[in-house]
Amino acid sequence: MKELTQSRKTRYTKTVIKNSLIELMREKPISKITIKELCENADINRTTFYAHYSNQYDLLRQIENETLAWCKEIILDLSIKTDKDEMINNLERVFNYISENRNHVQVIMSEQGDINFQKKLITLIYEQFGILPQMDRGGDLVTRELYFTFAIYGSIGLIQHWLKSGLNKSTKEMAEIIYSMSYRIR
Repeated sequence: MKELTQSRKTRYTKTVIKNSLIELMREKPISKITIKELCENADINRTTFYAHYSNQYDLLRQIENETLAWCKEIILDLSIKTDKDEMINNLERVFNYISENRNHVQVIMSEQGDINFQKKLITLIYEQFGILPQMDRGGDLVTRELYFTFAIYGSIGLIQHWLKSGLNKSTKEMAEIIYSMSYRIR
C-alpha cells in the first residue's frame, strides 16, 4: 500500500513540474527558464526537482518523448491501410490527441519548442501512414525529398496555426486537410 501511495505522489509531483514548465514556456523560451523559477512556480524545492530531472531540458525531452511514445503507440494500434477514408480516420485520431492535450502540445509545437522534436513527430506520422517520397511516381530523389520536406514543415505550420487559432477547425477537417495536401507528394 505504501508503494502505491509513493507512486501516486511521484506521479503527482512529476505532473506539477511538467505543468509548471509548460506554463513558463508560454511566456518565454526554455533557455530563459531557470530551475529556481521552475521550482517556485511548481511550489517544490530544488531537491525534489533533481530527484526526477537533471535540468529543464531533460524535463522537456521527457515531455516530448512521452508525446512521441503515445503517437507511436496509437499509430501501431491502428490498422494502416492505403484507403483514403481509413487514413483520414487514423489522422483524425492523432488530431484528437493533439486537441485533448493541447496545453502541452501547443507549447512543444510552438516556435519556442524544439523544431527537431516537431520534425520527428510529423515524420513519424507520415512514415507510419505511408506518406513518403517514392521514386515510382516520377521525379528524381532530390525533388521527392524536397516535396517531403515541404510537407513536413507545412504540416508543422498548419498544426501550430490550428492550435494558436483555438482549434477553429474540427479534428476531422484537419485530418482531411493534412491528407489532401500531403497525399499529393506521393
